[in-house]
Formats: sequence, C-alpha cells, structure tokens
Amino acid sequence: MSETVVAGIVIPSTSAIFLAGVGVHVAFALVAVAPGLGAMLSPKGLRRHRRFGRLYVWALTGVVATAAALALARWAEDKALFVLALIAFAAGWYGRWAQRRAWPGWVRHHIAAMGGSYVTMLTAFYVDNGRSLPIWRSLPTIAYWTVPSLVGAPIILAAMLRHPLAARPGRGPQGRTP
Repeated sequence: MSETVVAGIVIPSTSAIFLAGVGVHVAFALVAVAPGLGAMLSPKGLRRHRRFGRLYVWALTGVVATAAALALARWAEDKALFVLALIAFAAGWYGRWAQRRAWPGWVRHHIAAMGGSYVTMLTAFYVDNGRSLPIWRSLPTIAYWTVPSLVGAPIILAAMLRHPLAARPGRGPQGRTP
C-alpha cells in the first residue's frame, strides 16, 4: 500500500486527487473545530455565540460532504468514519434546529446535540489519526473511540446543569422550585 505522511499523520494514498480531498476535508474540520470551541466558550445568547454556532454547523456540512467523497474512494476502510461524520452532522443540525424552534426545554436538546456533535467529530479524528499522534499512539484502539466521550460527556452534563434555561421543568432559573 502506498501512503503519504503529512506532519507525522499517515494518509493511505499517493493519489493527488485523494490527497486534495483530504486537504479540503481537513480545512473544513479545522474551520469547524475553532468556532465550535468559540461557541462553547462564549456567553450564551449573544450574537457571538450564535455566529460561532452557525459557522460550526456550516463547516460541519463541508466535513460530512468531503467525508462522503473520501469514504466512497475507500469504503471498506472509511465507512465507520463516514457514519461518525453523519452522526456529528445530524446532531449539529438538530442542535441548531432546536435553538431556532425554541420550544419548552429546547436548551437541553441544543446543548446535548451540539456537544454530542463536537465530541463525535473529535472521536472520528482520533479513530482515524490516533495511531499517528504522540501519546495517543501508545493507547489501545478502544481509547480512540471512548476518550472523547469520557471527557466530553461530563462537560456537556455540567453545561446542562449550569445553564439557567436548562433547569428541569417546574423549576426556576437557578434549579430551585419557585
């Protein structure tokens, strides 16, 4: 099998077309990672948070489109990565949809979906590249699949418990019974 190594990461091809596709895919993924983090860290409800979130889901659309093209080229090897891309995409767009509809309890759906989308995107990255990354390469393969969720789930849960609009039904903004 011929391969190309870029920044220590093995790309299982020397095809210029495939490598260009990987380059576009990585560009979309990097664009998604930055505003996703920006949305997580910015004050909720402000224009900045919404702009970061909107950029995240549109970049995620590019990620899933390029993941589809790359998976078609190497279906046997990449079908699991494509499924992860679809899950991240669907969760991200569901989170955006929940925010735009703003039904009672929408915030919990939004936080869980957007956080789950981000964690799934990172999981796909580690599943595909973990064996090429320092520290990660010494971990068992199961870690690539589980560590992002083990780190992300408590953060998502904390956000849901902390956000005043995500309080349980029948409770006030601080989670106390009125």
